[in-house]
Amino acid sequence: MSLEAIAVVPEEGPGEGMLRFRDAVSGCVFYVGTPEAHPALWRLCMAGALDAYREFGVESALEYDSVINGRSTTMFMVGVDSDGRVVAGVRAQGPYRHVDEAHAVVEWRGHVGEDVLRRSIADRIVDGVIEVKSGWVQRDAPSRSALRAAVARGIVHATGLLGARYAVATADRELAELWRCSGATVTWRIPEVPYPDDRYRTVVLWWDRNDCRAIADESQAPLLDAEQIQLAEGLHEAPDIASENGRPAGAC
Repeated sequence: MSLEAIAVVPEEGPGEGMLRFRDAVSGCVFYVGTPEAHPALWRLCMAGALDAYREFGVESALEYDSVINGRSTTMFMVGVDSDGRVVAGVRAQGPYRHVDEAHAVVEWRGHVGEDVLRRSIADRIVDGVIEVKSGWVQRDAPSRSALRAAVARGIVHATGLLGARYAVATADRELAELWRCSGATVTWRIPEVPYPDDRYRTVVLWWDRNDCRAIADESQAPLLDAEQIQLAEGLHEAPDIASENGRPAGAC
């Protein structure tokens, strides 16, 4: 299933509205909300993720068929360029009530470090833990590095919007650096695992909303502050989205 085949805006329209902020570096507008708030944007977000994951032959890790109904996703974010194309996205699950809700536990099941991972999630749940999944950026999008940083900042925004102190994610160790610009830290005491297959060495990353600004790249703090002011303005109607998104995409 190609991205173009499912990128047509459905008839149900824009839904209930979305929060939004403009990335001052790339110029793209990022919309934030639930799958129910804007079904069209949600499907485009997952279409882009599917293309990105297929590019690397890891679409099984996306679990598209079980995720596309939106029930497991509490919030998602998409970046829309000036032509109305969805060029980046990420989704969040939680806040969790129990360790076993975290997908990261599945990835470490039976591996060294599973107990440490479970304990690290359990210790944080009382303060709120969300999990971020399915991050991607269009491979041929202009200002691709800026879009990656905006997606990473979106994870910090998600913790605040969902009332959680922490966000957890898993990523190949070579891609983990892309998330660190917004204050993520790699938990090196949890050994990496070959997930989704032996080509990858996946590590655990955490964001702590209380101190991520001190860890983030210096350039990101003012962007975080400006975007949070925009998000606080309330709901907006998202624009009509272009029926052709272009391809291929690139995983973040």
